[in-house]
Amino acid sequence: MAREWFGTDGIRGLAGQEPMSPEMALRVGRALSELVDQGVIHGAARKPGHRPRIVIGKDTRLSGYMLENALASGIIAQAVDVLLVGPLPTPGIAFITRSMRADAALVVSASHNPFEDNGIKIFAGDGFKLPDDVEERLEGLIRDGALAARGATHKKLGRAFRVDDAVGRYVVFLKATFPDELSLDGLKVVVDCAHGAAYRVAPEVFRELGADVTELAVEPDGLNINDQCGALHPATLQGEVRKHGADIGIALDGDADRVIVVDEKGEVVDGDQIMAACARELIGKGALAHNTLVATVMSNIGLDRYLKALGGNVVRTPVGDRYVVEEMRRGGFTLGGEQSGHLIFLDHTTTGDGVVAALSLLSLMVREGKPLSQLTRAMEVLPQKLVSFPVKAKKPLEELGGALKVVQDIEKALGEEGRVLVRYSGTENKARVLVEGADAQRIGRYADEIAEAIRVALG
Repeated sequence: MAREWFGTDGIRGLAGQEPMSPEMALRVGRALSELVDQGVIHGAARKPGHRPRIVIGKDTRLSGYMLENALASGIIAQAVDVLLVGPLPTPGIAFITRSMRADAALVVSASHNPFEDNGIKIFAGDGFKLPDDVEERLEGLIRDGALAARGATHKKLGRAFRVDDAVGRYVVFLKATFPDELSLDGLKVVVDCAHGAAYRVAPEVFRELGADVTELAVEPDGLNINDQCGALHPATLQGEVRKHGADIGIALDGDADRVIVVDEKGEVVDGDQIMAACARELIGKGALAHNTLVATVMSNIGLDRYLKALGGNVVRTPVGDRYVVEEMRRGGFTLGGEQSGHLIFLDHTTTGDGVVAALSLLSLMVREGKPLSQLTRAMEVLPQKLVSFPVKAKKPLEELGGALKVVQDIEKALGEEGRVLVRYSGTENKARVLVEGADAQRIGRYADEIAEAIRVALG
């Protein structure tokens, strides 16, 4: 059965409307509880005496209250307990789930999307996102009209508990990922929390490790998450880094599972450049598992060339940090991520963690005593042009006729010196066209030409 609601990172939509309605959230809570009860999540049926627990956390969107309570109601109705952690980064919720030996977790967040959207991400008890086949089973249960009839009686209903020290637990975990022998003393750090889930966590971590911290976008009001701030909008951060003479600027998105940084010159450093710098250090120490980095099809060709020159290798996956993690687990790799800033250090985390990634980069800066610009500009970045545009329906790309001919002609013109990638977003109703090559003006024209051909083909 094809997935109808789950994209590359959970379920997303306009808050208050299907599939982000309270009615849908109630069904998701019931369905996940059923999978936990069946042992699908942990691979074993519920043991006698075991009372299953599901963690629920969220970012700072106003609609989070509505969805959080609806999910909790569905879970409690199926005789499963709920652990409420409140606003916390997505990777923090994954950590709490593992730490408290819970059976699963639900994260109410639409990540980098504007406040009017929301979403539901699901983690198993080990802190990893569910694979496609389990999400398909979950969708089947959500559709199951008889599920409610299998709910608990009044004496067996679940209960809800609030985890009051979740932020403190996560802060301690984050600091433990930074080498004990190092500190951030003397470093000026500007951190943009996007008015999102890391507004308390991130500044506290960097400050406790010794940095002089300037905070941006740390006053969430439920409506301002990602609003001209954070990883997708680094302009203000760039200005503040220059203004304060900071060593680094750190921009997180709404749920802090991705990071974009700004160097001491005020220039943006993306996920590819961060991965290149960290991979170089690990290869030099013989500590990069199989000398391999895992990236998606969106990463720059320059990353492959840079790793090859260092004696390393890049393995590519479809877009989505969950697919990067799946490949890392399959191949025994420890470093991977996306150009967009989802970076996974599997020795520390089970999902993208913006603060862990920033700490890894900061440890490299401290250890080598070099400015960030020197550490991240060694990789030659080929020009890329990415065009994203809304679509009403995601018609299969192979059925777009004339647009495919345009793509094929441009691929032929680029030859081995470039590439074209056309795909639909897994989290939004958008099409994305990426063209990469040596000539920036040329690839810009090509990207616009392909985008226009797709618009025409879609009507």
